[in-house]
Amino acid sequence: MIYARAFFDLQLEFAETVSALSGQPLADTLLDYTNFYIRFALGRGFDPDHPGWREYVAGLRDVRDRREWTYRFYIESIAGEGRAGRDGDVWLLRVRAAGAGPCAPPLREQRDRRRLSAGRRAPRERLADLAELFAHLKRTTQQAPRVVGASWLYNLDAYRCLFPKPYLATARVIHGRFRHMPLWGQFLNRRGEVKENVAREFLARLRHSVGPRRPGFVLSAVDARTRGAPPPSSTRSTAFDG
Repeated sequence: MIYARAFFDLQLEFAETVSALSGQPLADTLLDYTNFYIRFALGRGFDPDHPGWREYVAGLRDVRDRREWTYRFYIESIAGEGRAGRDGDVWLLRVRAAGAGPCAPPLREQRDRRRLSAGRRAPRERLADLAELFAHLKRTTQQAPRVVGASWLYNLDAYRCLFPKPYLATARVIHGRFRHMPLWGQFLNRRGEVKENVAREFLARLRHSVGPRRPGFVLSAVDARTRGAPPPSSTRSTAFDG
């Protein structure tokens, strides 16, 4: 899937606003408050000295239109990596190690992606997909890790109904997730296009309601964690960031 230019314009304006309000350099807010680093196929190291990131930042100083340059850099980046194709008609969970430990190496090597099902499928089918995910993790991890969900999808009843109530009861606002798609994904439809009504409301708040002391409040995320409650479909596994 190739994401629409409007998705990058939205994030760029957010980073510019954070820079203006906080006094941080734009290069820093682009690294910390957008999903650009990952979208540019630079990995997840968020290294400001990465040659690819330095090329992008240097280009911002030499162009008249930052938005055009940003999107052109994205298109060229994914073309070079051969990453344009992706099935957009499914919900996906990215599984990764949340920290060090015996389970970290296999999860880190695999970075497994599993279908959580197309949005219009019945909850029973979604639960079956989720059960498959947890069964896979149970087979491939050496020790039971925690379950951590950090996604905007927890705002949707159709998503919350897949998880046990004790798990959902641990939900809380988290910070520092601006680099990741589980937060920015709320602006996209399944075709990678920006949801105009959501983006319009966000930009209105960004331009008129954001105070200098809280430049990021409009993108609050929710973090649900297990605390003694068994994860769905398994009594021992898993860790996911969905």
